[in-house]
Amino acid sequence: MAGSANTVKKVSLELGGNAPCIVFDDADIDVAVKGSLAAKFRNSGQTCVCANRILVQEGIYEKFASAFVKAVQSLQVGNGLEESTSQGPLINEAAVQKVEKFVGDATSKGANIMLGGKRHSLGMSFYEPTVVGNVSNDMLLFSEEVFGPVAPLIPFKTEEEAIHLANDTNAGLAAYMFTKNIARSWRVSEALEYGLVGVNEGLISTEVAPFGGVKQSGLGREGSKYGMDDYLEIKYVCMG
Repeated sequence: MAGSANTVKKVSLELGGNAPCIVFDDADIDVAVKGSLAAKFRNSGQTCVCANRILVQEGIYEKFASAFVKAVQSLQVGNGLEESTSQGPLINEAAVQKVEKFVGDATSKGANIMLGGKRHSLGMSFYEPTVVGNVSNDMLLFSEEVFGPVAPLIPFKTEEEAIHLANDTNAGLAAYMFTKNIARSWRVSEALEYGLVGVNEGLISTEVAPFGGVKQSGLGREGSKYGMDDYLEIKYVCMG
């Protein structure tokens, strides 16, 4: 933006996110686990729309956490060219050190490691798929994008609290929620300050839908007919 300012060029920016994934106590557990797993661990957590914070309502927290940990345990880490592998390495050593820093910060402030939490035995830049329980908003895992295979679980009591926690970030790219209540789906979707919202679905990106965020996640949209707008200017002609 700064580089374009002198000549007043338009910019379209996609700048990453801090995606919340809200699991309400009226969600279908199997759907929520499958969707959260897909949203969190695609590309080993290294996409801008990966779920960064999994908010789970207290009434379903223990049941969801148990099922989610079991699902994460089944993820195969290894060579991405092998068909059985679903989790590859992080992009470089700095990325691993960032993940270690975030996990260490969380455990020092009272979070508990439910699964993983360390470098993988394969070495190099591999990190174990990790689940961290009882994460709170004073931890780096909550406030910043981890960009790795770490799923923080954050308990909440009410819908209002979930919306507040979800919006408590300067990012606004993708958000996810799981509920069987259609009225809640629309109500919460409206309240979430995000450019993309997945309801009972963990894989929401498609070239035929507008992709982009609000707040510090960027400007403009890619994909769909709206993706053309950033390349066009409207001209008004008044003929007398």
